[in-house]
Amino acid sequence: MHDALTGLLEQRAPVGRETWRSWWDQLGDGSLDKAEALALLAALTSRLPDHETLRHLLDSLAERRPAAPATTSWEGTVNVVGTGGGPRTFNISTASAFVAAAAGVKVVKTGSRAYTSSLGSVDLLERLGVRLTSSHTQTEDTLAAHGIAFAGPFVYPAQLTRLARTVAPYSMKTFGRFLNALGPFLADLPVAAQVTGVSAAAPLDTLRRLAETATGRRIWLTSNDTGADELLPFATNTIHAGHALTRIIRPGELTPGDGSFADLRPADPDTAVAHFLSVLSGEAGRVATRTVCLGAAALIVASGSRRDWLSAVSVAEEAVRTGAAHDLARRLAAAPAPRTLAVSGA
Repeated sequence: MHDALTGLLEQRAPVGRETWRSWWDQLGDGSLDKAEALALLAALTSRLPDHETLRHLLDSLAERRPAAPATTSWEGTVNVVGTGGGPRTFNISTASAFVAAAAGVKVVKTGSRAYTSSLGSVDLLERLGVRLTSSHTQTEDTLAAHGIAFAGPFVYPAQLTRLARTVAPYSMKTFGRFLNALGPFLADLPVAAQVTGVSAAAPLDTLRRLAETATGRRIWLTSNDTGADELLPFATNTIHAGHALTRIIRPGELTPGDGSFADLRPADPDTAVAHFLSVLSGEAGRVATRTVCLGAAALIVASGSRRDWLSAVSVAEEAVRTGAAHDLARRLAAAPAPRTLAVSGA
């Protein structure tokens, strides 16, 4: 049994970086069998380990990434990604990304197919006709052209793909709890900021410790008293930034505080695109519009383009009211395939 698996099972001390290096080495050369890979994923999923073990795991993956193209940090660009889980809603963070971009903020959205929901962000984008980018250069080009980009699997460590192949035909969906929790810390993009919603299904305290040790970008973690991984106008929301408690947003503070999850229920997959476009145009109800605009305001403030939350909510509402958010989604769906196809960082 590999020391990484032994350490996770015994939980006597953090699993160190050297141990994780050995694990990835053996995974790469084929000396780890399917049973051991499955056991490790099961151990990570049944009980997420301490933040030190996770930091060592993340660092061991980061050091294996191929060098990204020489590029400066994408100043003013914000990544939005959640942990999933919690009450079921439509794809709020994806809609908020379009609204924030339509309000003038450069936004990258990372995500995945559904692990714990019926329709993940990638599933929705596929139905909408929006292509994922396949390299850093392609993402940068798409940002320049549209102000928003949806990054594909290239941002995630190649070792995870190898792990998925090793455990096949078992689905990685089985381990969605672990993958959803750690996923927001795995994407490799030179953004200035990241906003991550944390549901009650994810260990907030552990993720806060991870965020405090992250480098290269500032990370906001948002949570609320409903257990959802989104900012909600009818909930008490908390925004954590590094070591500081940034602020608490209470119902009625920035938007009217009425509403419930009944106003945010997910659409049937067959009507998801029509419903999503109605959200962006403000035709899905006042609560849906307020929720999406509150999420967009977080991206606007996190990006540094505005400091005042009320004005950030206002410009987000204007992007919906004028049809700018809806039109942006339509333009991106109709855009030709990006010109650069080389994969980097995969």
